[in-house]
Amino acid sequence: MANGETAGAVQLREHIVEIVSDSGEGAQKAGQTFGTVCAKMGNGVWTVEIIPAEIQPPARSPAGASGIRIRLATNVVTNMGDEADLVVAFNEQVLYSRIANGAYREGTKLLLEKKWQEDPQPEIREQYAKAIEEFKTNGLEVHELAIEKACLIHTNNPRRGKNMFVLGMLCRIYNRDLNMARAEIANTFKRKGEKIITANQKLFDAGCAFAEEHIPELCYVVPPRSEADLGGRKFLVSNGNQAVGLGVMAAGMELVSMYPITPATSASHYLADVFHNTGGFVHQAEDEIAAIGFAIGASFAGKTACTITSGPGIALKTEMIGLAVMAEIPLVIVDVQRGGPSTGLPTKVEQGDLLAALYGATGDAPKIVLAAATIEECLHYVILARRLAEAFRIPVILLTDANLATGVQPYPRPDVSTQWFAPPLDQSDWDPEIPPYHWDVNTGLSPRPIPGMRDGNYILTGLAHTKYSKVAYDADSNQRGCEMRSRKLTSFAATLKPPQVHGDPEGDLLIVGWGSTLGAIEEAVDRVRAQGQKVSSLHLRFLSPMEPGLKAIFERFRKVMTIEINYSDDPKVTSGETRRLAQLAWLLRAHTCMEIDCWSVVYGHPLQPGLIHKVIDGRLANLTENA
Repeated sequence: MANGETAGAVQLREHIVEIVSDSGEGAQKAGQTFGTVCAKMGNGVWTVEIIPAEIQPPARSPAGASGIRIRLATNVVTNMGDEADLVVAFNEQVLYSRIANGAYREGTKLLLEKKWQEDPQPEIREQYAKAIEEFKTNGLEVHELAIEKACLIHTNNPRRGKNMFVLGMLCRIYNRDLNMARAEIANTFKRKGEKIITANQKLFDAGCAFAEEHIPELCYVVPPRSEADLGGRKFLVSNGNQAVGLGVMAAGMELVSMYPITPATSASHYLADVFHNTGGFVHQAEDEIAAIGFAIGASFAGKTACTITSGPGIALKTEMIGLAVMAEIPLVIVDVQRGGPSTGLPTKVEQGDLLAALYGATGDAPKIVLAAATIEECLHYVILARRLAEAFRIPVILLTDANLATGVQPYPRPDVSTQWFAPPLDQSDWDPEIPPYHWDVNTGLSPRPIPGMRDGNYILTGLAHTKYSKVAYDADSNQRGCEMRSRKLTSFAATLKPPQVHGDPEGDLLIVGWGSTLGAIEEAVDRVRAQGQKVSSLHLRFLSPMEPGLKAIFERFRKVMTIEINYSDDPKVTSGETRRLAQLAWLLRAHTCMEIDCWSVVYGHPLQPGLIHKVIDGRLANLTENA
């Protein structure tokens, strides 16, 4: 089949596609490749992985649903969107969990593997027949297809090949650049050799031909952005964990020390492949405590290091974070948040670590905490984190989450700046008259001696100490140390600007968010504003210290509420003083001494703009009733 748009293809501004399967059938790889091809063609793209909570869930079960969602559009997209338009499913049972999550709507087109209708086990045949009837009753447009049978013509193990076959089907349905797709397949399997690459490309071509023969009526075009819109810019295509890895290298850091933990692990996989090109290496420690200890040691020696983890890792690293605060050692900590507590939902998204990042420490342990809101910010904020850590001799925690970690999006390729890189180590003689903690009384800052400098060695301790790094338990020394460490946050806060309001600067309702909810919140707010409602939003990146001017912004709205992916009590059930608030809402109340409402859920999947739209409509209705 030649490249080019098929005659009669339906023109669309955007479409949402899902591939759903049992774990281990390669659905995510097919979707990632499809999303990458779309992004390289100039489309806006956002992907969300569908990952079961168990490592090896039972096959053909709703709990075992594994796969990926790809939202492609002519314009930039920033979130997973609402209901899917088309879904490819390798069996019918995995669809039930997606239906329970509201992933589909009446009219969603379902391309379903039909081998189960002839399965040797009668109960499986009955399950399949029952599901088909239910899907059609619920308004799904079902296309039963012999996908695996077609794959068997080209491979004796369709479980390991039908993902590329489905990739071919999707590229045919959406009129993708087939040569570009074949090149992506070659890149994906480059380490497995030419034989494997050729076999997968043949499966891809077979999938294209299969879709053209069996579902020719499904033929769409989602035009990419025009050259004028692109403005000649080049784009990177990556997920958030890869962007974190790019940020590590762009910042000039040479060490990432971590222990494998979902959903942060793929950052180390990416760095292990490429970090050596910039002179860096990944240290896989024996546990989370050893990982941060190794990073602190490297940072003490003069080379600021990074450790990447998730919520349970942050819990284990707590005492070591306190050591870095007390000893004033620069350190970058990336927390890829997931569901909790305990091991929680290790593959699911949540924003549950905000208060832990801020206050999860013994005693007073101030540190800078910032949150990336986009995949692009995952790159740039690692660079910023290193610079802040070194400027203020302080640990910096960067919060991302599973939504950003696994989502794929194109974003402008940055122009590399030498200002990003860590400066060379200062190995000039240290003035022995200057103590290792020569705090400036106004800023709390002090020059930093580096081991190896003549007269620059000093005793490092995690205990209360004087400016000479001598252990001290007297009242004045302990008080002064706390004051100086806290004063650094005050100094940094003075450099921050008030956040920008999305929408009008005043109105009836202001939505406040943080982290990966940015795209869904702003899309929902734009929908409501298009209906004439006076709603705006504001998104925070700096959480310790907090961005300035918030109270003045909040006072211009009748109501302020946060939208978050962490737990809060339903006000219909628990209200008043006993209600537990979402984490940012709690923080903003303490910061502004104002009434801050909240809405949050812990469903384990990213927020959708349609759901947020409904929440906003409900809050506006309450405002009208109480006017």
